[in-house]
Amino acid sequence: MHLVDTHCHIHSSDYPITASEVFIKANIVGVDKIICVGTDLSDSQKAIEFANKYDNTWASIGIHPHEADKYVGSKDLLNKFSNLVNSSKVIAIGECGLDYFYNHSSKTAQTELLKFQIELAIEHSLPLIFHVRDAFDDFWSILDKYPTLTGVVHSFTDSITNLNIAINRGYMIGVNGISTFTKNPDQIEMYKQIPISSLVLETDSPYLTPAPFRGIICEPKHIKVVADFLVKLRGETLENLANQTTKNAKILFRI
Repeated sequence: MHLVDTHCHIHSSDYPITASEVFIKANIVGVDKIICVGTDLSDSQKAIEFANKYDNTWASIGIHPHEADKYVGSKDLLNKFSNLVNSSKVIAIGECGLDYFYNHSSKTAQTELLKFQIELAIEHSLPLIFHVRDAFDDFWSILDKYPTLTGVVHSFTDSITNLNIAINRGYMIGVNGISTFTKNPDQIEMYKQIPISSLVLETDSPYLTPAPFRGIICEPKHIKVVADFLVKLRGETLENLANQTTKNAKILFRI
């Protein structure tokens, strides 16, 4: 059995578990491919450096919407970020998107930064990792202008309506530990309805540790916990879920 953690932050300097320990525990449960996802310029640089050290580990470079006010208008920062794409371990752009839940940056800046990263992805024929929270109406209107994109909507917790829009546009749906502890019946039903051909697994380590392990640091090994939960929820076999989600990740990210 093979599993892929398509979204984690174990490269961050404050991640409290050594890489060797992370990989050993992940491999024991079948997680043998990991994507480290950047959230700003320096974090994306760290993701690349981390991925360069280890086999079966890749980097996605991104600037989170929370950081938009800092980057929009700074040609120097955006040029430095763009240059990171030339690393052979970079397999995606993101996480990028819109976050209206916190609004740490203005909506205008978030929109401009998202378009910048989309166009960088198009230029280099890379998929995108999207972060969208309370902002799908504006998000879809932006993506209408870019009909050929490929990517994944990370940590999806939204409505069945937005799920179907994402699937119809050809995007993958990233599911993590939230699925194991949500009490929202609409979310639970949504997780049941994701076509297995559109599903990828993620941890968002060190965040969103799945139940019943809440309160400890999340690791890539917890992909297996998410998979086990989804198998029971959806009435599928673990072998089929593992095989299809791994296939989906390999095709999307070309790994």
